[in-house]
Amino acid sequence: MSSAARLKKGFEIIEINGNYCKGCDICIEFCPTGVFEKSGTLSKKGYYLPVVARMEDCTGCRLCDLLCPELAIVITDGKKSDNIRTRADHDD
Repeated sequence: MSSAARLKKGFEIIEINGNYCKGCDICIEFCPTGVFEKSGTLSKKGYYLPVVARMEDCTGCRLCDLLCPELAIVITDGKKSDNIRTRADHDD
């Protein structure tokens, strides 16, 4: 389970992998522009996951990607490179 949002500028995608996210809210708390908010929907594991609520405010700083302890947030340019693999590429 993952959700993706594209920057209005069209050059980056924020993807949140619900299989890894544990709802710690670090992305919500540390995003300098308040892009994320907690959803009202539970994941399969019982966590309230973050959602990209204000994509137009995203600056592309990647702080959410860097601080996520579960590597559940990945920001890309929209093209997947075969040379770059993340934990989100693997199923549990």
